[in-house]
Amino acid sequence: MRIFTVVGARPQFVKVAPVSAALAAQGWAEYLVHTGQHYDDDMSAVFFKELGLRQPDLNLHTGSGHHGAQTGAMLAGLEQAMLREKPDWVLVYGDTNSTLAGALAAAKLHLPVAHVEAGLRSFNRRMPEEINRVVADALGTLLFVPTETAWQNLLREGVAPERMAWTGDIMLDATLMFREQALRSSSILDRLHLRGDPYILATIHRAENTDDPARLAAILQGLSTVAESVRVILPLHPRTRARLAPAGGLPLGRIEILNPAGFLDMILLEAGAQVIATDSGGVQKEAFFHGVPCVTLREETEWVELVNLGWNRLVPPVDPSVIASTILAARGRKGQAASPYGDGQAASRIINCLERRTEKRGQKSLV
Repeated sequence: MRIFTVVGARPQFVKVAPVSAALAAQGWAEYLVHTGQHYDDDMSAVFFKELGLRQPDLNLHTGSGHHGAQTGAMLAGLEQAMLREKPDWVLVYGDTNSTLAGALAAAKLHLPVAHVEAGLRSFNRRMPEEINRVVADALGTLLFVPTETAWQNLLREGVAPERMAWTGDIMLDATLMFREQALRSSSILDRLHLRGDPYILATIHRAENTDDPARLAAILQGLSTVAESVRVILPLHPRTRARLAPAGGLPLGRIEILNPAGFLDMILLEAGAQVIATDSGGVQKEAFFHGVPCVTLREETEWVELVNLGWNRLVPPVDPSVIASTILAARGRKGQAASPYGDGQAASRIINCLERRTEKRGQKSLV
C-alpha cells in the first residue's frame, strides 16, 4: 500500500501526525509532500520537529501569493510527483489551497482521493476554505467524516453513503497523542508567568478579519478592552502581523503579543485559559477538548455542535463592546457534556477503511 499525503499548512501538520504514525505502524509506505503553503519556521519547521514528523519526501516551496498563482504552482508540482510515484491513494486534509490542489491533481490523473475532515460547511462561499472543501468533497473517492452534522451535510448534497466513512475527528487523536508530551516539555506557562494567573487566549488569522481594516480594528479594540480586566495573550499569525505593520494606529492596548506558538505550547495555553477567542476552526474544537469556553469571532462556524452544546458563542466582529462583553461573560460558562467528535481513534479507522477499500478495488480488478 502506497499513500501519497499532501499537507502544506500548520493545521495539517497536526492532523497528519496520528495518521502517519498509524501508517508506519502498519508498515505502509507514505510519500509525504509539503506544498510550502506555510513555510517559515514558526508555522512549519517547528511542527515537524515537535510532532516527530519525518521530513517530507518533497517540498514544493510554493510560498504565499494569490489563490490562483499559489494553487496553480501546487498543481504543477503535485501532478509531476503523482505521475512518478503512482500511489494507491492520495490523502488530503481539511480545507486549504493545498487540499484543493491535491484533490484536483489526483482526480485529473484518475487516482483515488481520500479527504480527511470531509463534510464540514460554513455555508459562506465568500470563505476560500468553503470553496476548497466543497470541491475536495466533490472529487473525493472516499470521504472521512468527523461528525454527524458533516455526515448529514453530505447526504443533503446527494453524496452516496458508500463514499463516506465516519471516523470521528482527527484533531482529538492529535490532542490526546501530544497532551502528556506538552505537559513534560513545554515551559510557556512559566515563561509568561501564567500559572495561577487568569488569562484569555486569542487567535486571529482569517482573511475575512485580517484583510478588513474595520473588522480587525473592532477585534483588537474588543480584546484591548478585555485586557483592562484580565490578561489577553495573542500569538500573532504572520498574516495578522503583516496587516498590523502598515496600520500602526490599531488599538493593541495591553494585549500581550507573542510569536506564533508551536502545537505543544498551544496545548498548554489553551488548556489553561479562562476563555479562548478565535476565528480558527481548529482552535474552536481544541478549546472544547480542553473544557474551555470559546468565543468565535465570525458570523458562522463549521462546528455547530459546540454552539448547540453551549461551549461556543458566535460574535460577528463588528462591535468592540459586544466582543469584549461576550468574552468576559463567557468566563466559567461551560457547556453540556457530550462526545460529538468520537473517541480519539480516527486514525485507526482511516487506515482500516483505506485497507478495506483497497482490497475491494483489487478484487474487482481480478474479476
